[in-house]
Amino acid sequence: MSTSSARYVSTRGQAPETDFTDALLRGIAPDGGLYMPTAWPTLSPSAWDATADYKSIALQAIAPFIGDTLPAGALDRALDRLTAGFANPAVTPLVELEPGLFVLELFHGPTAAFKDLAMQLVAALTDEALAASGERLTILTATSGDTGAAAVRAFAGAKSVDLVVLHPLDRVSPVQRKQMTTVQADNVLNLAVRGDFDDCQRLVKGLLAEESLRERGRLSSVNSINWARLAGQIPYYVSATAQLGGPATFVVPTGNFGDAFAGIAATKMGLPSNGFVAAVNQNDALARAINDGIYSRRPAVESGSVSMDVQAPSNFERLVYEATGRDGDRTRAVFETFARDGAVTFDPDLLAALRAAVSAVSIDETETRAEIAHAYKTWGRVVCPHTAVALAAARRQDRSNGPVVALSTAHPSKFGAFVSAVLGFEPEPAPVIAALGDQAERMTIIDGTMDAALAAIRAR
Repeated sequence: MSTSSARYVSTRGQAPETDFTDALLRGIAPDGGLYMPTAWPTLSPSAWDATADYKSIALQAIAPFIGDTLPAGALDRALDRLTAGFANPAVTPLVELEPGLFVLELFHGPTAAFKDLAMQLVAALTDEALAASGERLTILTATSGDTGAAAVRAFAGAKSVDLVVLHPLDRVSPVQRKQMTTVQADNVLNLAVRGDFDDCQRLVKGLLAEESLRERGRLSSVNSINWARLAGQIPYYVSATAQLGGPATFVVPTGNFGDAFAGIAATKMGLPSNGFVAAVNQNDALARAINDGIYSRRPAVESGSVSMDVQAPSNFERLVYEATGRDGDRTRAVFETFARDGAVTFDPDLLAALRAAVSAVSIDETETRAEIAHAYKTWGRVVCPHTAVALAAARRQDRSNGPVVALSTAHPSKFGAFVSAVLGFEPEPAPVIAALGDQAERMTIIDGTMDAALAAIRAR
């Protein structure tokens, strides 16, 4: 794929081919599928050279996906804006806990969670695209906590963007909620939905298809259904490989599967790796799909690792698309069956292809708490419950073939109550969290119906 011809198709095969800017500003394809590049670009080995800094890695990894559809220098400016918001000069430092076991710290950004790495980039690229076109954009985003906080921080005050964030009422941590609701920007609307994350995600997909909302301009999403979000997460896998000087097994705490698929995408571009493990909590639909061959929906159960309380991970569709040999008809059939029946059984060849791409481990609440205690006792390290899920799965992996890297996706102080219940003390707050204080909050509570969501948006 040359940089002048970056093109995108839908996983469901019934939408016109398009370019990066359109995929960025649409978020989801018109046929309900997710955008994917028509071909994977090749990443030069120089990208994972040990001397490469994060910005140069990101430039090489992301530029082929953009092509020439944005103004000259747009990506360079976006990456300057992104890296300026990170407290650690390495942006995503790698820390060795014991021989062969590492954590990749992804929480040094403005909301102390890994979502900052892609969201800051998407916001900057969206600004560039809208400035060039003169359009206005309404962004609809479902969140289990961190995506919403990162989106609010990235888009608050944007002149050409209205942001609507839907989070499940009482199912995000208090810090995550405050990071969304204390921002008093006129272009941000926070909706607290009576339901779970899957309800929020369902509403966003329905709202994106609501023609009456297009009166003010384009509709899009910055959930990880948006390809640009995933493109923005590819660089830290390349950076980790550069810091290690070779391939690793990556263990990814997984909710909507976007983070894990970004790593798989990096390998499609040529990054060497020893494989990927999706670590899920007790909401184990993905693990059951990979391990048992049956993808079935159950109500999400509230857990300490709230950002992973997902039972219908959107980005699993991208993995199925790749596993079918990029067969849009077959992918569409899988997810139409899942939507209709709540379950689908994979053919043996499809299941084998899925397992070749990723393995999956489910870590329950008892194991999560035990891992937080283990991390503090063994390494003197305080970790968030999502990182604990990844570490519990990582310590099960064989290190004889190379290092194992667990992704540390959030600062522990975002989940202080859960951590303190295990360790007996509150984690020291990240500076961005300490700054929240007791600011006033603003949100609208709604039922989990399309009518309620539309009414709230139109009232605003």
